[in-house]
Amino acid sequence: MRRVGLEGEKRAREFLISKGLKIISTNFHSRFGEIDIIAKSSEGIHFIEVKSTKHEDALERITPSKIDKIIKTINYYQMKNPFSSNYQIDAIVVNPKGVEWIQNIVN
Repeated sequence: MRRVGLEGEKRAREFLISKGLKIISTNFHSRFGEIDIIAKSSEGIHFIEVKSTKHEDALERITPSKIDKIIKTINYYQMKNPFSSNYQIDAIVVNPKGVEWIQNIVN
């Protein structure tokens, strides 16, 4: 299962780079959780949760609890790496059909 996740994250990074984003960090850990990919675009910083799946329910696995952990980890990241640009939380779903980027999953 971990191998599928690592392959999904690799495909997600390649996809983001092809869209012009610069990868800042991968698998950023804090005691609150992990952010799979942190990337920068002209709009700001993207904190990205990657879900690799063979099924259609990938977004449903990003629960309110998971979002809370991501937000706490973003706050920790910003404390360690101050930035003043805008940021957003995105999701990337990697499945056998391709890569889907859902921007701004939290409003």
